[in-house]
Amino acid sequence: MVSPSASPASLPERAARILQDIDAIDPAAWNRCANPASAEYNPFLDHRFLSALEQSGSVSTDTGWQPFHVVLSEPDGGLDDAIGVVPMYLKAHSQGEYVFDSGWAQAFYQAGGRYYPKLQVSVPFTPATGRRLLVADGEDTDEVENMLLGATVQVAKQLEVSSVHLTFMPEAQWRRAGELGCLQRIDTQFHWQNDGYATFDEFTAALSSKKRKNIRRERRDALANGIEIEWLTGDITEAQWDAFYAFYVDTGSRKWGTPYLTREFFSRIGQTMADQVLLIMCRRAGRYIAGAINFIGEDTLYGRNWGCVEDHRFLHFEACYYQAIDFAIERGLKRVEAGAQGGHKLARGYMPQPTYSAHWIRDSRLRDAVHRYLKDERRYVEEDIAYVERRHSPFRVAITVPQPDP
Repeated sequence: MVSPSASPASLPERAARILQDIDAIDPAAWNRCANPASAEYNPFLDHRFLSALEQSGSVSTDTGWQPFHVVLSEPDGGLDDAIGVVPMYLKAHSQGEYVFDSGWAQAFYQAGGRYYPKLQVSVPFTPATGRRLLVADGEDTDEVENMLLGATVQVAKQLEVSSVHLTFMPEAQWRRAGELGCLQRIDTQFHWQNDGYATFDEFTAALSSKKRKNIRRERRDALANGIEIEWLTGDITEAQWDAFYAFYVDTGSRKWGTPYLTREFFSRIGQTMADQVLLIMCRRAGRYIAGAINFIGEDTLYGRNWGCVEDHRFLHFEACYYQAIDFAIERGLKRVEAGAQGGHKLARGYMPQPTYSAHWIRDSRLRDAVHRYLKDERRYVEEDIAYVERRHSPFRVAITVPQPDP
């Protein structure tokens, strides 16, 4: 267990405290910053979600994710008077982040440095874009965001860790971090955008004929063996969670060796935020055989984990991508973020979108090397997104993908 070397840390006219247990702050105080009325609701920033990670043992010192949350308040204020917060973790490895820096760690180790521990500003195991410098309504956003970023760097210096990494942040905060001296990185995900579609068929009508026919065939074949699909939200039983967890463990064991999330985590979110959960379950011959979990934001459906105990061709696409689109259209959601990786999502109507991360590195040698690497990487990623959008769009009329300014 590492303890803050100075808590609270003093900042000009503000006090920054470090929390090693998110339940030390009142949920309303956290959520006032994490999901203020002026911002789009993000379920992963919700105190209930982050608390479920910690209280279930999914996030802990033992798993290499030691909570080190930043809370900023007025000098005479307490935790419940927070004007800004940052979800932050002291990391002993680079697992569960989806922005890969293990090559940086290895290079630094070979040069005689120590990369771990490091500080990670993110939502564990969740490659979904969201604000990382969280400011309450009524505050000077620019000023408080600057102070929050400064507080994370100050903690890094006090702990003498190698670096701070802010991952899956919105572009505006990414630009602010760059202006304040952080290194900037870009990667790619595939998201589905709702162009006001009233039905799934209306969406596929916008695709090329070949892509439209392929999707129809995949949807038909996915359910050909008598498989039925259920949407579960708001009222999910422990037996249904047991079934989904079996799928999750089976797939997680094959992908990562050890699944990140404990069984208790799913019970906790089922008890505290069931209305923000969409469980897509696949049933055959009277029993569940596969499922996908999604989280419902204000305008976005976030696809997270999938698993199965029977293999059926195209069922993964049906449960994770097509059913998510169906749900988003029915709910009037603007987009579906289907998680990390997946060029195969392109043929199914999910277009490439840039994702953003910012990195503060203490050692000048490593910082200079990473800076050179990221300069080339950014150019490659931007060119690749533009090429895919221009040459491989599944739509009859190309969809323009927003690009970061030069």
